[in-house]
Amino acid sequence: MPISPDDPLILVGRVAGGFGVRGEVRISTYTEEPMALKGFKRLLRQDGSTALSISQARAVKDGLVCRSPDIATKEAADALRGLKLYVPRSALPEPDEDEFYLTDLIGMAVRHIATGEDLGKIKSVQDFGAGDLLEIIPPLGGQTWYLPFTRAAAPEVKLAERLVLADPPQMVGEPEGPSEED
Repeated sequence: MPISPDDPLILVGRVAGGFGVRGEVRISTYTEEPMALKGFKRLLRQDGSTALSISQARAVKDGLVCRSPDIATKEAADALRGLKLYVPRSALPEPDEDEFYLTDLIGMAVRHIATGEDLGKIKSVQDFGAGDLLEIIPPLGGQTWYLPFTRAAAPEVKLAERLVLADPPQMVGEPEGPSEED
């Protein structure tokens, strides 16, 4: 299945490993409702190929335990540990007004809310454990930087304009407050 830029793949879960001795798979879900994964006919790999089909599922803490017709043993289930699971964007329900999927932010321009300065474009949305971060490509290229995706640092997202207004925190080592020249 070719990946279309008009219908990108959305990460919805990750195989955490086998569960029990009969080939069940534990999946850590990234969806609001973990059982939503059971509703997808196929879960895909990042390249668009089929990763997993779910025939039965039950909710557990932080995800699901699933049966798949493709997996018969605990060893086969454990071999999938770490496999990221995707669905096409078109398979997800449309978000409510003033809501969006994080993937919708990719490619949006970022502008300083006070000065109007172009800060770059959003390359990706990352979460290293302390909340979402927007990875920003500077307008002239170079090393990317991260902006916390919080109300304080990114107070306004204008979906129709494909624009995020930002108030980035002070960079490490930059002096705070008025300069000595003031």
